[in-house]
Amino acid sequence: MAKLEAQGRRRGETKTRTAERLIEEGLRMEGHPGIVFRDGPSGRRAGLPAGPDVWEVIDTLRNTEERGDEAVAVVAEWAGLSTAQVRAAVRYFGEFPDEVDERIRRHREDADAELAAWERAREALA
Repeated sequence: MAKLEAQGRRRGETKTRTAERLIEEGLRMEGHPGIVFRDGPSGRRAGLPAGPDVWEVIDTLRNTEERGDEAVAVVAEWAGLSTAQVRAAVRYFGEFPDEVDERIRRHREDADAELAAWERAREALA
């Protein structure tokens, strides 16, 4: 229990919230082999071990001209993943589409804001 309390303190969570999060993530990982959870600037998110986040895989799949198995193969090759890894991300998305779509939406908003700031800075230097 001391480790749970210490981790909660580091994350600014109560011990109860930390336990709930770990249980939820553990159940999701058990139900979706090949998926892990990690921290980052935008919070915790589902990803592939030593690979991209699930949202990145799904966003890439949506932006390829291919469909079905061919899309999986194209994304796997492009990202240096196995087709099994891409399919793990797709299965996770199948159960948690709102979570993944929200990550994609937030990423696009952040990218748009950064582009606008860069354009303003460029104009200031022109």
